[in-house]
Amino acid sequence: MPVPLVDLSRLPEERDHAIREAVLRVLDHRRYILGPEVEAFEAAMAPVVDGAHVIGVSSGTDALLIALMALGVGRGDRVVTTPFSFFATAGVVSRLGATPVFVDIEPRSFGLDPEGLGKIPQDGVSAVLPVHLFGDVADLSSFLDWAGDIPVLEDAAQAIGGRDPAGRVAGTIGTLGAFSFFPTKNLGACGDAGMVVTRSSEFADQLRRLRSHGQTDRYRHGEVGGNFRLDAVQAAALAASLPWLEFLTDSRRSNARGYLDRCGARGLDGRIGLPWIHDRHTAHQFVIRIPDGRRDAVREGLKEREVASEIYYPLPFHLQPCFAALGHGPGDFPEAERAADEVLALPVFPGLRPGELDAVVEALDDLV
Repeated sequence: MPVPLVDLSRLPEERDHAIREAVLRVLDHRRYILGPEVEAFEAAMAPVVDGAHVIGVSSGTDALLIALMALGVGRGDRVVTTPFSFFATAGVVSRLGATPVFVDIEPRSFGLDPEGLGKIPQDGVSAVLPVHLFGDVADLSSFLDWAGDIPVLEDAAQAIGGRDPAGRVAGTIGTLGAFSFFPTKNLGACGDAGMVVTRSSEFADQLRRLRSHGQTDRYRHGEVGGNFRLDAVQAAALAASLPWLEFLTDSRRSNARGYLDRCGARGLDGRIGLPWIHDRHTAHQFVIRIPDGRRDAVREGLKEREVASEIYYPLPFHLQPCFAALGHGPGDFPEAERAADEVLALPVFPGLRPGELDAVVEALDDLV
């Protein structure tokens, strides 16, 4: 049987029933915009993020965008970030007229390299935007030291429930944290949804204004915001799914460790790069590295064996056509470029069966 990259139909039936009941409740009371469902979700989520303020928004992309708006990022500003992530990380910076300033990644975690960050002049830098990529929560201690009074916005879209080496919760370590609830995330909505978290009451109040066009009183706007409101239907679905978050994340970790055990038994750890899946990792993705220009051939071989895979991400930001004006070229960020040439994500979703793990690793053993 084919091994899918993701199969949402395998999530727990009890969860699905709870979501259906929650959505029907919204359809019955018809309060579709903000209101009690959003408030209830934000209150239920707060303990997950160590008591920080939770502001539900319309998507993970909008979470990053509204967070930068709250920080006052605009034209002429510089935002230090990674060249290797989902496009929204750098895209939101440009949407505000600011300039993304790229720092190469550290190859093991795929996060920003602290040594590279230390070489960036602070002049004009209005924010630092690190990414907890694939669910591995970066140690931001050196970033916070370098930043000083410069705010740090964590892109924690793939890291809900993860912790850093000091035990701090992803998204609560810096000034603000942005999360995505895209349906395939560890905590997935029934469409697009996101949130911003912060320990600052002042920022929380501002974010709630900004998500409703900067409105202070009805039709009175103290600042220009946008329509970034979390739908009540999505909030209800997320609140209903939240009790399963720990189980779903543990399932991903179990699958990831299953890969590691099987790869070790076949000696694959000497032929491919394997991720470090620790107890703080959310295992949102299980990303291997296939060196020496063999990645695409291996992926094609997996496809022939009906094993799905994906490349996250095939082209780093500094080589994207839309960022050509920044003047970067091949070789400027070698670790990001090497990652783009080597990474391959394997199925790791909850509900993946032991026989499917066997099939994926057996196929890799044949191909590499």
